[in-house]
Amino acid sequence: MPTSDDRIDARDWSLLVVLSVLWGGSFFFAKLAVAELPPFTIVLGRVGLAALALNLLVRARGQRMPRDRASWAAFFAMGTLNNLIPFSLIVWAQTQIASGLASILNGATPLFTVLLAHWLTVDERLTWNRLLGVLLGLAGVTVMIGMEALSGLGLHVIAEIAILVATISYAFAGIFGRRFKGQPPLVTATGQVTATTVMMLPIVLIVDRPWTLSMPAPVTLAAIAGLALLSTALAYVIFFRILAAAGATNLLLVTLLIPVSALLLGHFILGEGLALQHFLGMALIALGLAAIDGRALGALRQARAAAGVAKPHGS
Repeated sequence: MPTSDDRIDARDWSLLVVLSVLWGGSFFFAKLAVAELPPFTIVLGRVGLAALALNLLVRARGQRMPRDRASWAAFFAMGTLNNLIPFSLIVWAQTQIASGLASILNGATPLFTVLLAHWLTVDERLTWNRLLGVLLGLAGVTVMIGMEALSGLGLHVIAEIAILVATISYAFAGIFGRRFKGQPPLVTATGQVTATTVMMLPIVLIVDRPWTLSMPAPVTLAAIAGLALLSTALAYVIFFRILAAAGATNLLLVTLLIPVSALLLGHFILGEGLALQHFLGMALIALGLAAIDGRALGALRQARAAAGVAKPHGS
């Protein structure tokens, strides 16, 4: 388990960046899908196709899913905290508020995680560099997306509360998910999305009545496939790998990187422009991540200490 040392090794930083790209791309896929399909149907398509793909992969790799009641109770709890609650709330809230404001509110996830982990764990204690880093990162998200996004704050209070509840649910999921450390990440990811699919199916049948919907266009089906296979199946295998190695607090820093990934994907794939505020925001996020990682600050302290020792006596 992670200790009071906040550092993340190079491999986990790389996986964190990959995860941010996969989840940053989910906004693009969801934007395409929501034009034709209702929110709950999108969530079911996302987790259902991901569950099918992951179960096939488990079999292909010769692994086995647990069959005991305790393991599946944990999968259902994790699916509720990490998928059912946040996916449904965020997709619904984005029909009420602008995506920029939703992203800023979602960026509070690491802050809630730092605070909850301090009280609910013994090895992820609150430190000044963690708190400073999270606050710098949240400021960076706000600057990058634009302060004007906050102008709508308070206009749709229920939707804003829904986003905050989703971020708290993510924080609890990150802490709860630590119990899966002894399982292969593929098995944990498969159990979680399978459980979520089972829970989502009756909701969709009752609320959306999918048999009454018209057949989606190919681009919508492709968007659902992207959400399921890239932003869910592959993303959650990486998610549980990082969680086991780096802990909940470090893992959920990904929510600070997601807006950066979404912005860069929009620039390089869709040709969207980059403004000065985007670079300033990314710089603040980088400073925040550096503060949490601790190595840059440690190197600076060592350099200053060395300079003090090297200074001639009496100068």
